[in-house]
Amino acid sequence: MMRAALLAALLCAAALAAPPARDLKPAPDETAYIDHVRYLASPELKGRGTGTPELEKAAQYIAKQFQRLGLKPVDGRKFLQEFPVTTNARLGKNNAVELTIGGDRSKLKSDSQFIPFNFSTSGAFEGNVVFAGYGITAKEYNYDDYSGIDAKGKFVLLLRHEPQEFDDKSVFSGKVYTEHSQFFSKAVNAKMHGALGVILVNDQGNHSSDADELENFAKTVGPRDAGIPFVQIKADQAEKLLAGTGKSLKEISQAIDDGLKPQSFALPATVKVKTVTDLRRDTKIVHNVIGLLPGETNEYVVIGAHYDHLGFGEQFSMAPSLAGTPHPGADDNASGTAGVLELARYFAAQPKQKRGILFMTYSGEELGLLGSSHYVNNPLLPLTDAVAMINMDMIGRIREGKVYIGGTGTGTTFQSMLDSAAKSTPLKLEFSDTTGYGSSDHTSFTTKQVPVLFFFSGLHADYHKPSDTWDKIEAKPAVQLLKTVAGITERLATGDRPQYVKVEPPKANPHAAGSGSGSSGGGYGPYFGSIPDFAEPPTGVRFSDVRAGSPAEKAGLKPGDIMIGWDDKTIGNLYDFTYALRGSKVGDVVKVKVLRDAKPIEVNVTLEQRR
Repeated sequence: MMRAALLAALLCAAALAAPPARDLKPAPDETAYIDHVRYLASPELKGRGTGTPELEKAAQYIAKQFQRLGLKPVDGRKFLQEFPVTTNARLGKNNAVELTIGGDRSKLKSDSQFIPFNFSTSGAFEGNVVFAGYGITAKEYNYDDYSGIDAKGKFVLLLRHEPQEFDDKSVFSGKVYTEHSQFFSKAVNAKMHGALGVILVNDQGNHSSDADELENFAKTVGPRDAGIPFVQIKADQAEKLLAGTGKSLKEISQAIDDGLKPQSFALPATVKVKTVTDLRRDTKIVHNVIGLLPGETNEYVVIGAHYDHLGFGEQFSMAPSLAGTPHPGADDNASGTAGVLELARYFAAQPKQKRGILFMTYSGEELGLLGSSHYVNNPLLPLTDAVAMINMDMIGRIREGKVYIGGTGTGTTFQSMLDSAAKSTPLKLEFSDTTGYGSSDHTSFTTKQVPVLFFFSGLHADYHKPSDTWDKIEAKPAVQLLKTVAGITERLATGDRPQYVKVEPPKANPHAAGSGSGSSGGGYGPYFGSIPDFAEPPTGVRFSDVRAGSPAEKAGLKPGDIMIGWDDKTIGNLYDFTYALRGSKVGDVVKVKVLRDAKPIEVNVTLEQRR
């Protein structure tokens, strides 16, 4: 009852705020396009964060446009496909840290003396403490803070950042932080070494001019649940823990820097830490918005874009100091959503095509392609009838007339079709990727062997910042692109059906999806060959696809498998997998444990050189 009442209220509000309806016109229209962008990126919608009322208001606005244009709900009833998402964590009321030093106990004050991180696991934990330097295991640098100590079942006290950060000649790259300095890397490494929990402290010895401030809870980046408590305390409280050792944080960090040698040690048995981490993770119902323009056959073309953005920025803002203010997301991706609406308006005015056109806008893309992943795993129409999927993401700021097109190798008819399109547009079509994998929603369709085309105008200085505002959108080149996309769609809706082609990545492909997770292409570490499903299962890493000829495929791993183990390490999330792979080397034979149809399977995977 409450949800229905809320949606009804939002529908009413969206109707009042929406731009006026326009007559159907024979081509995409600049004024109509910018009207959609202006509304979706308006202060009223507060950045369209996933799980917010404002995103639901955007969903109702899009659904209203589909209804006005005469599109049909696929199920005959509604344009909304609902699915649950776990939104960012928030602090509960029971967080606590207690230090025991000899016979003295002290309880720290929340927010002023300690703070849990938002990827911390919840629960009560108590144990002894070992100091483990920066918490880094870097085999490539022959450096390991965990060498010579036993962290199992104990809290590890860790310094922030990494050694020799002000040394340009350091193997740690000097003033450019490596991935080992990341908070989630420290968390995963501690868990891999059997630690009970992490106590982080600012490395004041190297940052004496900086205030000893606790991290902002909302800004830290990591998995949904790291599987380990991760708490930061103030430096003066950490010094209390070290008081009986005769050492100070400054002296220890200086000793590490001087010789790049770990200075790890166990604290006296009389030193203990107790933490209570109380994090609440809310589950919200969000929606994909889907409307069908039926054709003469059951086959159809998908035209899609994500309509969510960052809301108030939080941990994904590229302007951290402005997190907490609305990030309007005009280009990312009100521009692509407006493109879907304009193409829907255009095709609604055309005679019925041979094939239908399914117009889709997705929620949860910024959290990991959640909406499109949900759709392809719960399709409203058979995916075998999907001729192709066209995805538009950030198409509103085309510079020098250049548009990047991905997925060009995934359909047998694509190249000739695109070559023809290039001759009839003033835009410069640059074929940037053939594989169909990337950090946007077309990847979800690629994993289901649907040919895809991805249209993108490139990143810019306002990406993921509050400055990505509607007035910076250039409607004229965007509409020129929509005309090109309309022409391509017409050929897909009437011509020969393209057959899906599974394309292997080139030797170095920095845009390949999941490059940090060892899925493909160039980058650091050995080659494994899986494509992760970013919609996390309760535990483990689900493979949305497995590369042909990859080590994973050779070992018999398949799409849908859920990795839960890597040698003796438990894999709880994508960060664990990334870390385990990064710590391996070419030629290693690793025992990988997966769940397939809820049954455990173990295979040996021989890691290969990246191609």
